Amino acid sequence: MPGIRSYATYLPAYRLDPRDSGVRAGRVVAAFDEDATTMAVAAAERLVDAAGSLEDAARLTLATSSPPYLDKTNAVAVAAALGLPATVPASDAGTTARSVMDALDRPGLLVAADVRVGKPGSGDERSGGDGAAAVLIGETELVAEVIGRAAVNDELLDRWRDPLSRTGEQWEERFGFERHAAAVRATAAAALADAGLEEADHVVLTSANSAVTKRAGALVKGRSSTTGSPIGFAGTADPLLGLAGVLDVAGAGETVLLLSAVDGCDAAVMRTTDLLLERRQRLPLAEQVAAPSARTVPYATYLGWRGLLDRETPRRPEPDRPAGPPSARGAGWKFAFTGSRCVRCGFVHLPPVRVCRGCGATDQMKPVPAARLAGRVATYTVDRLAFSPSPPVVDVVVDFDGGGRTTLELSDADPDVLEVGTEVEVVFRRLFTAGRVHNYFWKARALPGRPTERSEQ
Repeated sequence: MPGIRSYATYLPAYRLDPRDSGVRAGRVVAAFDEDATTMAVAAAERLVDAAGSLEDAARLTLATSSPPYLDKTNAVAVAAALGLPATVPASDAGTTARSVMDALDRPGLLVAADVRVGKPGSGDERSGGDGAAAVLIGETELVAEVIGRAAVNDELLDRWRDPLSRTGEQWEERFGFERHAAAVRATAAAALADAGLEEADHVVLTSANSAVTKRAGALVKGRSSTTGSPIGFAGTADPLLGLAGVLDVAGAGETVLLLSAVDGCDAAVMRTTDLLLERRQRLPLAEQVAAPSARTVPYATYLGWRGLLDRETPRRPEPDRPAGPPSARGAGWKFAFTGSRCVRCGFVHLPPVRVCRGCGATDQMKPVPAARLAGRVATYTVDRLAFSPSPPVVDVVVDFDGGGRTTLELSDADPDVLEVGTEVEVVFRRLFTAGRVHNYFWKARALPGRPTERSEQ
C-alpha cells in the first residue's frame, strides 16, 4: 500500500482573545485574507522544505469543508500557485475527513485545509481551529508505511451544514458519542488485525464530536500515547494535523493507529521508518501552536472577518470585481509569482516583461520563480483610508535576493514597528473579494521573529 513520503502543517498567526470571546486560550484563527486555498498553498510550500520538490507528485487532491468556490475546482488554483505542471491532475475531494482518509491510498499530493466558523458562543467557535496539512503519498522512500486499513459506515445525523449556510449544526453530543464509540472500537480492532498487531505505539483519534476526543484514552489506548488534533476540531485537516503531531515526536519503527470518527470511522495503521528522523517537518506542530510570534485578535475584529458582524468600512469605493481574461493572461505572475530574467544582461523583472529594462533586448527572457525568495523592504507607505477588512493597508517595495523589485501589500502588518530593511517572504493570500470573486495574489510577510509581528491593535 502507498505510504507517507513527507508531511508538513500550517497554522495561521492569529489567536482569538479568550478574554472577550469565551473561547479556550490559543484558539487558532485564520486572518481575514486567508481561506482554504491560501492555507493549502502554505502547507504545501512547507512540504517542499521537507520533500525537496513536488515535481514527482502524480496528482493533487484538496479536501476542505470550507471551499472558497462551488462549481469551480479550488485545487487548480492551489496547483497554479505551487507552479505544478499543467498535466498534473488537480481535484477537490469531499467536505469531511472521510475524503482525506480515503485519499491516503492514492499516490500524489494530498492537502487538507479548513476555516472553521461557528455561531457566536457555539461549540464550533469554542473548540474549533483553523489550519492546513499536506502529505506526499507514494510507494518508495517512505517516512511511514501503511500496514493496515479498516472502515465502517454509520448513517447518523450528528453534524451537518446546509450548503447556503455559513455555520454548521450538531446534534446532542451524547447521542453521537454512543454511535461513534462502537464504530471506533470495531474499526480499531479490524485495522490492528489487518496489520497483525494487538496494540499500536501511538493512537490518533479525531472527531467532530468533542465527547469522542475527550474520552479517546478510554476508547482506544496506545502503548506510548493517545492523542487528537492539538488545535481542536479542524475539519478535513483534523486527521492529518493529529498524525503530524505524532510524526514530529515518534521514533523509527513505531506504529501509529490513525482513527477518524465521521459518519462511522476510518482507520489506518502506519509504521514509521528510519527516514522519519531526517525528514520531519522543520517546525514541529507543537511549536507552531505555541508560537511566541502569534498575534491576538479581538473578538469583534474576528467576527467582522468571518462576516458575522457588519462593521463600517473606510469611506472609500469598494474594489471592482476581478475579470477572468486578464487573470488568465497573467496567471504565471498572479498565481505562481513567476518573473523573468534577461538572458543577455541578467536583469530580473517582477512582474515579467518582454522588453528588458536593462539592455533593451526583446523576447530574450527566461522564467524566474520568485515565490520562495526572501527580500528586504526598500520603502513603504501606510494607507489608513483604503478599503480593507482590517485597515490600515501597508504597501511595501521589496528588493529580492538575487535581483528583482516589486510592490506588494504587507500581510499581518503592524505599521508602528515596520522599518526599511525588514526581511520579508512572500505568501499567497486574498487581496480582496468583490462581486463574490476572490482576487488571489501574493503578499509580503515579515519573517518569523521580525518586529512587524505584534499584537493586533
